[in-house]
This record gives sequence, structure tokens and C-alpha cells, in this order.
Amino acid sequence: MDVAKFVSIVVSMVFINNFILSKFLGLCSFIGVSKETKPAVSMGLAVTFVTTMSSIITWLIYRFLLIPFNMTYLSTISFILVIASFVQFVEMVVRKTSPGLYKAFGIYLPLITVNCAVLGVAVLNSEMFFKNGVSVPGGFFMSTAQGFFAGAGYMLAMFLMSGIRERLDLVNVPKSLKDVPLAFIIASLMSLAFMGFSGFKI
Repeated sequence: MDVAKFVSIVVSMVFINNFILSKFLGLCSFIGVSKETKPAVSMGLAVTFVTTMSSIITWLIYRFLLIPFNMTYLSTISFILVIASFVQFVEMVVRKTSPGLYKAFGIYLPLITVNCAVLGVAVLNSEMFFKNGVSVPGGFFMSTAQGFFAGAGYMLAMFLMSGIRERLDLVNVPKSLKDVPLAFIIASLMSLAFMGFSGFKI
């Protein structure tokens, strides 16, 4: 894989086209789980695992099943099934290894299944790394890298947001702005800050 292309994927997915702060995908878990750093980072790791593994499996399904049999119209439903399988696996592991963390996640862990950021990565991979039904050179590795670094960008946003919200708990905030309203204001300011990366040329 071309090194310049790889670096462009890393910078793009983490900073320039961050799924939360640039595309505003996956805001549900972003707002719901970012009150404390530990659950936020753990959610980021879970999403990174799901995006990476689903990128691998969905690329293989698209390349060796959907394209050869002219069933690309089933891509969305097949991608969702793959994502749901990995989310179920993550949920079982977290429940078994860390019941406290599982309770902290609450409903947001199974909601990774319908997290549009995760589905967005799979759809983006099928659009970017296939031309006229043929995989571009290095498409599999670029798809995997894009899935991983999209998750890394998600985790970075979660980490930054949780750090800010933890510190704001020590500040007297007007009652009308507490929790969700203030979280959206912070997310907006973070998005404006990340817009500065859009000027990068690689």
C-alpha cells in the first residue's frame, strides 16, 4: 500500500473527517457515555474493534459474494448483520469481564449496532475502494486501516469530550445548560476546532 495514501487515511479519519466532529455521526453514544473518561475510552475501544473487524468482513463479503453474484443491493443489510454480530460479541465479553463497565454503558453498548458511524465506515469502504465492481490495488488493507482509524478518531473525540465534561462538573453551570445542552455546546466548539484540520494538504 502506498505510504502517502496510508498517511492520508490516518489524518483524514482521525482529524479531517472525524465521524463525530465533522460528519456528526454516532452522536447518541457520544453524548450519552462521555460523562466520565473510563466508560468513554472503553466505548471508544469497543467501537474501534467493531469498525475494524466489520471493515474486514464487509470488504470480503462485498468482494467475494455481493459483486460476483450481482447482489450489491443487499450491501446495507449484510453490513448491518455483520456489525450486529460483532456488537453482540463485544457485549458478551464486556458483560463477562467487567459487569460494572457493562452497567455504565447501559443501553449505549447494544446501540453500537445502529451507530451510523460504524455503518458509515462500511459503506464508505465499499464506495472508495471499489471501482466498477473491481477492488482498487491495496483496497483490502486501506479498508481495514480506514475502519481502524475511524474508530481511533471516535475514541479521540470521546476522550476529549469526557475530559472536558469531568472538569465542568466542578464548575457552577446554569441549571438550564446542565448535561445535554452543555454537551451539545461543547461538541459544537470541538467541531469548530477540528475544522482547522480541513486545511491540511497531504
